[in-house]
Amino acid sequence: MSGSKVWSAASGVGGAPDVVLIHGSLDRSAGLLKLSRRLDQRYLVTRYDRRGYGRSTPCDGPFGIDQQLDDLIELIARLESIDRVVLVGHSYGGNIALACADRHPDLIAGVVTYESPLSWETWWPGQSAGGDAMAWVDDPAEAAEQFMRRLIGQERWERLPATTRQARRDEGPAMVGELIDLRARPPWIAERISAPVLAVHGELGLSHHQTAMRMLGERLVDVEVEILPDARHSGPNTHPDAMGDLVVDFIERRVRIGSTPT
Repeated sequence: MSGSKVWSAASGVGGAPDVVLIHGSLDRSAGLLKLSRRLDQRYLVTRYDRRGYGRSTPCDGPFGIDQQLDDLIELIARLESIDRVVLVGHSYGGNIALACADRHPDLIAGVVTYESPLSWETWWPGQSAGGDAMAWVDDPAEAAEQFMRRLIGQERWERLPATTRQARRDEGPAMVGELIDLRARPPWIAERISAPVLAVHGELGLSHHQTAMRMLGERLVDVEVEILPDARHSGPNTHPDAMGDLVVDFIERRVRIGSTPT
């Protein structure tokens, strides 16, 4: 990232495994703060603003999966973990987590992914939020605005402070870069992911997001699929306690073998 590091923050108790939270497109680590607080009662939790977002700006890119992995590996190296880490990725962040488990299996003890888009698949709908944003690929700021309008609704977007709207528009290049890259090629190969994976979708999630998580359940070597009750695509942000319960249960059963969940 042009010689600089992504912004990150850690909280919680020590002991293995460390947990790293990875936010999705046009989000930032603050969106996962409540989930972090739920998890840091048991683990040391690190969340970070991915390149081009939040406090990891400005950044000229590029913003593809390879660069995302470079940032994540650098962050993991700075953790000085006593054991491998568990990655929890929301939306696009889940693809980063899976790609890391594919390419760096020695670092990853487990992966939790929530409604990660399979945008490279031929069946993936062109009229998704990301697909609609791609109509503005030559104007990244407008692409970011259209993406946000689709996700949170027109009225809520208009109510946002002008500074917040501008900050989101400024993150357009990061969003466009990573979405283009995700459509161009699969970021990971299922057969090479040996770490246990928990794939989660919201009970009220869109059909293609639910289908994507069920497909992970069919393709990955070691995977469980769970449903987050009453949740939509923003489930880790809006339902942090229930999502945290799923993550803790997964870690205690599949990563910290022999420990007793509370």
